[in-house]
Amino acid sequence: MRIAVVDIGSNSTRLLLADVDAAAGTIAQLERRSTVTRLGDGVERTGVLGDAAMDRVLAALTHYDEVIANAGGAERRVAVLTSAVRDAGNGALFTARVASEHALDAQTIAGELEAQLSFAGATSGRPPSSEPLVVVDIGGGSTEFVVGQGGEVLFHTTTQAGVVRHTERHIHHDPPLAIEVDALADDAREVYAAAIPPHLRSAATQMIAVAGTATSMSAIDQRLEPYDPELVHGSRVSLATCERLRDELAQRTEGQRREVPGLHPDRAPTIVAGAVLLVAAMRTFGLQEIEVSEHDILHGVALREAGSRSAP
Repeated sequence: MRIAVVDIGSNSTRLLLADVDAAAGTIAQLERRSTVTRLGDGVERTGVLGDAAMDRVLAALTHYDEVIANAGGAERRVAVLTSAVRDAGNGALFTARVASEHALDAQTIAGELEAQLSFAGATSGRPPSSEPLVVVDIGGGSTEFVVGQGGEVLFHTTTQAGVVRHTERHIHHDPPLAIEVDALADDAREVYAAAIPPHLRSAATQMIAVAGTATSMSAIDQRLEPYDPELVHGSRVSLATCERLRDELAQRTEGQRREVPGLHPDRAPTIVAGAVLLVAAMRTFGLQEIEVSEHDILHGVALREAGSRSAP
């Protein structure tokens, strides 16, 4: 079945067009696109989605409509909307607009389902783990954690910690002040610790990190110009490297970060917060390394829509 999935997050709007074999649980990717649209801009402060932010998303969707049409269309066209839309007073109206203007089955999904779909995507195409592993998805408005073992979800939670949300909350100088970075880190540690039971923090033996922060950290570490998903997928980045990159990025202005090899310029405004959140996640679980995955919620939704048993 050919499926088009759009993930409308707080920081980016992404497309996956793929042929999915539900019985085999396999996904043959045809197109994958990502646009930094920053839908969550200002939601922390105002409680509503801004007109300019919504327009950026709708423009990206218009482009994705063309990509899908040029590839011959899709049997299923689905959009999932996450943290920014869940939190915004006008989120339901925007979801309806996405559905009506772009022929998408648009769904604002709860954080718990977002976490489960991310886990299904991140673990697709790999043998079940015999030991507990944690999937972390750092988004613009939230961070999802899913602990699983043997292909089964043991625990999942969504936290109110994201790169757009926490940049707006803590970063007010360019480059950020050390006290701002420290306050962001303290906030993240407290949020994560409150959400994840201690016995699970010590049980997980590996972490799979998905989404833009993790893939950016891998690409920066490898100095990838241009970005190469095949080199990013399955790569490993140590805690020491993440801490070094966090410190280096925090010492640069936004303009200087836009020139960093491996970092998409549009992620420069929020990558410091992302790096801080990623380090906090690794330290919460006491892990010294992450495995970076290009397989994420897009893959999880595609599997679900095709009727795969591996997806919620």
